[in-house]
Amino acid sequence: MECYEQSRQRAAFVVLLLIVMLGSQAQAQLRTDFYSDSCPSLLPTVRRVVQREVAKERRIAASLLRLFFHDCFVNGCDASILLDDTRSFLGEKTAGPNNNSVRGYEVIDAIKSRVERLCPGVVSCADILAITARDSVLLMGGRGWSVKLGRRDSITASFSTANSGVLPPPTSTLDNLINLFRANGLSPRDMVALSGAHTIGQARCVTFRSRIYNSTNIDLSFALSRRRSCPAATGSGDNNAAILDLRTPEKFDGSYFMQLVNHRGLLTSDQVLFNGGSTDSIVVSYSRSVQAFYRDFVAAMIKMGDISPLTGSNGQIRRSCRRPN
Repeated sequence: MECYEQSRQRAAFVVLLLIVMLGSQAQAQLRTDFYSDSCPSLLPTVRRVVQREVAKERRIAASLLRLFFHDCFVNGCDASILLDDTRSFLGEKTAGPNNNSVRGYEVIDAIKSRVERLCPGVVSCADILAITARDSVLLMGGRGWSVKLGRRDSITASFSTANSGVLPPPTSTLDNLINLFRANGLSPRDMVALSGAHTIGQARCVTFRSRIYNSTNIDLSFALSRRRSCPAATGSGDNNAAILDLRTPEKFDGSYFMQLVNHRGLLTSDQVLFNGGSTDSIVVSYSRSVQAFYRDFVAAMIKMGDISPLTGSNGQIRRSCRRPN
């Protein structure tokens, strides 16, 4: 019996080792120069479109960054979020965390169309999402990074997975956030750094109503100012938007963390990062050093981009980001 149990443990260890090795191999196939020969003009082509769209609407930068996050947290960075519903599957666009919330699909379509004219059948939608996220940060004044490329696109999407709680809601507790990010190989420090993306963008009244009317760990003047455009009654002004970072809403900087220290986080999931818990010291360090925030944010974005990519012969290079080939 003891020998049998040892054999089972060895077998389980081998399986775990294979999973880790396969994941590492997939990540190893991603590299920053993946398209240097097959589509050398890819990066400036994407940048031009993003630059044009951000010039028209500054908010779209935050939307494009969020689009990448919502893609990677549902079965990996495979552009599944971009797929429209088909007869064989219900896509992720209408799942609770995405419906009437995630934006920027048309920008990705415009980029894909331009890239397809230059390099047909070469560049994946998943990689376009990764590049677009980086460019959005850079164009809002943040630090850039070399994007690892070589992902391929999924041929299906999962409404049920997107709805299963893998995407943290705006009412998340700190433990919930830590666990959700850890499930994707991201540390609490990564989680706090990535939350700093809320230094740009907006949120709808329905996502922060409870906080501004019911929370005690909130600056009163801040709560009162937010209530002006977010009535207490459910269904009244639900879609009214408020900026997440009052001080520098159109600049990718460390102001978001200063807001948290002053109990001016708009979402519950923002303020739990600084509320007497294990991440307080990280928030304080970022509020004092924007360079520390930039460094950790870039590292966390690269790690997030490594979540379960499809590489090699897995998946496909979609001709349209909205449907499988």
